[in-house]
Amino acid sequence: MAAPSRRSGHGCGSGALLGRFGVLLQALLALCSFSILMLKRYKEPKEERRPWKIWFFDTFKQAIGALFIHLANIFLSDLTKEDPCSLYLINFLLDATLGMLLIWLGVKVVSWIVQRKKYTYLIFGEYGDPPQATAWIGQCILYLLIMIFEKTVISLVLLIPGWTKLQQIFPDYNPNPKLELALVTLVVPFIVNAITFWVVDSLIMRKSKQKDTLDINGSIETPQARSTEESQALLSPDMDFDQSESDQNISQLQETNQKMKQPSYQVII
Repeated sequence: MAAPSRRSGHGCGSGALLGRFGVLLQALLALCSFSILMLKRYKEPKEERRPWKIWFFDTFKQAIGALFIHLANIFLSDLTKEDPCSLYLINFLLDATLGMLLIWLGVKVVSWIVQRKKYTYLIFGEYGDPPQATAWIGQCILYLLIMIFEKTVISLVLLIPGWTKLQQIFPDYNPNPKLELALVTLVVPFIVNAITFWVVDSLIMRKSKQKDTLDINGSIETPQARSTEESQALLSPDMDFDQSESDQNISQLQETNQKMKQPSYQVII
């Protein structure tokens, strides 16, 4: 296979991101990044730890969004005559900073809308009991729309003049293009993904504080409602008992008053 051509005398060559070595590095990045999510699952409290099926739903949902962003960055990086590795890194860092803020905002807005409309199966992390694939598919579509919104905004930001000049922070000539490729597609992304994947997983997973359960009809039974019903069930016999005691005491008082009102006669001999 012919070596990829070099652009402007420095940086990795055209097509390097999609070359055999580049694809190998990206596959290794995916494996390392999602091992972070597995570590996060084991760090959850044992009583709140997600079952494997729920964890898979949450993880694969994030994987779809990450894959879309990754492919979009590769596509955008190879459109111009600039160094593709530098442009990929610029895209990636923008996704991890400004993009993270946009994702957080998108998740909050979407969550508010679906809760207001009472689309219970579209609440992020809620898949029903037992978990429903339709709920997971719906949430994947919503999350993918958020990622499309995020990438669109980042692409518009990159149209501002001066962004491409950031590649000047790299050496004018790199004697080892594979080293630059490894830094851009594996080392730096893994460090950043370890943080972003952890944060995004916390955003789209089921919140342990809610502990809401979905019934078959899709309604939400909150712990507050359950505790209220249990309290009423526990208190209702005592309330009936107290009421009966109160009624009995009142009747006794009425009989006593009636006896006191009756006239007393005294026989004088």
